[in-house]
Amino acid sequence: MVYGNLRHCVALYDHPAGLVLSEMKDVSDGRKGDHVRAARTLATFDDVELGDHVCWHTGPAVTSPVDVLAFVADGALYGDKIVVVGSAGAASGLPRAAVPSASVILDLPRAADTDSVLAAVRREARTAVREGYRSVRVLTERVPDHAPGGAEELVAQELGLDEFASESNAIVVCAFRPSQWDAPTLEHVACVHPHEMGRRAERPAFRMYSTGADSWSVDGVIDSECANAFNAAVRAALRCAPRVSLRFDTLDMIDAAGMHALVDAARHMPERRVVVEGANETVRLCWELAGYAGAGLPVVMAA
Repeated sequence: MVYGNLRHCVALYDHPAGLVLSEMKDVSDGRKGDHVRAARTLATFDDVELGDHVCWHTGPAVTSPVDVLAFVADGALYGDKIVVVGSAGAASGLPRAAVPSASVILDLPRAADTDSVLAAVRREARTAVREGYRSVRVLTERVPDHAPGGAEELVAQELGLDEFASESNAIVVCAFRPSQWDAPTLEHVACVHPHEMGRRAERPAFRMYSTGADSWSVDGVIDSECANAFNAAVRAALRCAPRVSLRFDTLDMIDAAGMHALVDAARHMPERRVVVEGANETVRLCWELAGYAGAGLPVVMAA
């Protein structure tokens, strides 16, 4: 796996403590702000780049623990710190013994709230910068939480992790075993990951991902089949900011059900505001014809 152009040679040599990097300087052209995010499907870990937030649907035909080990080893090679998140202390078959000694394992409770999870990850990222690492590679295996509101909390966490990946140039891989999840929840979480790896029956109709502080790009199609997922994503975004910008530049279509989902999400937090930017003329016209433009809603369709 290569990120940018290698400008210095890297030598691995034997040491009593294990393999050691003898030199690692400026191995990547990927600086904060240079990487333009776009939704895409990945074939393998080799396609993962800095700033990616990957929804990995695990399965025997897709990847194996060997692939995970290679992904972790590449992190060490390119100067990334490994951060494993999960109460099990390992992710997708990666045993504790295989995690490099310089890595961090965050044994957070399964029901840990969004703020706690994000605070722990951001703390490790700040520490990695002070320690001279290029970035962090966050690897976590998601396990269903059947407590009330568990799915909503998970969507909020994933949006927070996506914003973290975008702003810090970190790599975040979230592993999901499809057999453990109900279809609606799996659809909800897939929609708030800009990148996807693994096999699914079909891709989510839309994706919502971070393009800056409290700014989210929405692409694809929002119709009656995915309106509930869109509603959940917008509500989760509004939990953390008084004003949220939704970029519709790459949105192909939003129907009446999608518009209603947006309005319903905003009405749950009327003291906050959603500003839709980049919508094409057809979307703006449909918004007006539906009677939303002058309804005094906390949603603004910018010109």
